[in-house]
Amino acid sequence: MLINDPGRRIREAVSAMEPSLVAIRRDLHAHPELAFEETRTAGVVAAELARLAIPHRTGLGRTGVVGVIEGGRPGPTLAIRADMDALPIHEDTGLPYASTVAGKMHACGHDIHTTTLLGVAAVLRDMAPQLAGRVLLVFQPAEEILEGAGAMIADGAAEGIDLALGFHNHPDMKVGTFGFARGACLAASDRFDLIVRGKSGHAAHPYAAIDPIVAAASFVAQAQTVVSREIKPLHPAVVTIAQFTGGTTYNIIPERVHLRGTVRTLHAAARDTAEVAIRRLVAGLETTMRVACTLDYQRKVPPLVNDDRVLEPTMAAVRAQFGEVVEEGEASMGSEDFAEFAARAPSFQLRIGSGAEGRDDRLHNDKYQPDERCIGLGVQALSRAALELLS
Repeated sequence: MLINDPGRRIREAVSAMEPSLVAIRRDLHAHPELAFEETRTAGVVAAELARLAIPHRTGLGRTGVVGVIEGGRPGPTLAIRADMDALPIHEDTGLPYASTVAGKMHACGHDIHTTTLLGVAAVLRDMAPQLAGRVLLVFQPAEEILEGAGAMIADGAAEGIDLALGFHNHPDMKVGTFGFARGACLAASDRFDLIVRGKSGHAAHPYAAIDPIVAAASFVAQAQTVVSREIKPLHPAVVTIAQFTGGTTYNIIPERVHLRGTVRTLHAAARDTAEVAIRRLVAGLETTMRVACTLDYQRKVPPLVNDDRVLEPTMAAVRAQFGEVVEEGEASMGSEDFAEFAARAPSFQLRIGSGAEGRDDRLHNDKYQPDERCIGLGVQALSRAALELLS
């Protein structure tokens, strides 16, 4: 095999390992674990890295794993990150390898991601002499609650990183295609809990009570004006109240109501504006509706910003490996805690098509069934990108 034909070498290596990768993925799929519970998954990862004789550390960010591949020449450190956690969704696919754990499912494809990075580890281990630099293989917990990246970074997982690659399967894209978005590709994610306290009483005598439901409903309506009237129209933003809890029966005005919401933005100015506006609306609610409010507003992760210094060579590598199978897409108001790595080093998140023929799947759905060919294709793309970035 020619050393100067990396495309062929990668294709042949992936072809040989693809059946075993699919088997690993199906095993992980059948045994999903939620955020910070990924003990079994981390064990599978560590065992595979040990089998490949790749040095690694476990227990970073509680259940994370980091492997290290040293290149043949000095150069930058490239982190490639995969997430490992599942979702609290009961699977309804009927697949022979469906989840064996009631109420838990890999409905976002993190089993695909974990397996893909294990394949990349095998390919790059054998091609290490060609690399100028080193590769950190970052297997991260708790992405679904946007806390795993921060936990791993707190334990030193980002130390010395010069570049970072993330990736995600996309069932809305045909398998065999790849995608990207320039600049901010995923939104900052903030969330808030709002407790509205009134005075309970008989529903027939509201004048003798202070109704927190009416006050909270007023806040829900007012919160929609944050986007429509305070944020620039060309700065995408979302304010969603996703939970409204209060009351026990038909004829009692409750003492309190609990609201939970999320704020998504792509621009720092919009993020600041939204928080200030929500805090102001809550303060006004106390004055106008005679209630007492407790607001817990948390900034979770920043926008995920793709850096052209990583994006361009990665997409050039994908085209070199596969030809013209690349689609430029739009930003999404979804969020990803890979943004925590991207805030510390030039980074890029690759979109990998996983849409199966004849299906119309979406992430976070109980019938989600990606085309498993995306595993081998993802291994090829990421391995070729690593060679390009560390050439």
